[in-house]
Amino acid sequence: MALDQEVKVSIISKYARKEGDTGSAEVQIALLTEQIKILTEHLKVFKKDHSSRLGLLKMVGKRKKLLAYLRRTDYAKFVELVASLGIRAK
Repeated sequence: MALDQEVKVSIISKYARKEGDTGSAEVQIALLTEQIKILTEHLKVFKKDHSSRLGLLKMVGKRKKLLAYLRRTDYAKFVELVASLGIRAK
């Protein structure tokens, strides 16, 4: 389940640190969060789609690692990002 190009561009422009930034932790976390939301809705309908469920778990794990990195390096940015995305993070 890939993101639409328009959605992806809007997320990147919102969370990018500078022009052309696509690899910062903030952008990656925001993109993963959107993919997780879409895949969660897909799995509510197709409960037996185990390969997509595995992909979802991998995405959640990757986002968790990126959030831990961001929390460790720039706590203020971490708090701002978690609040704007509406996710819970420890």
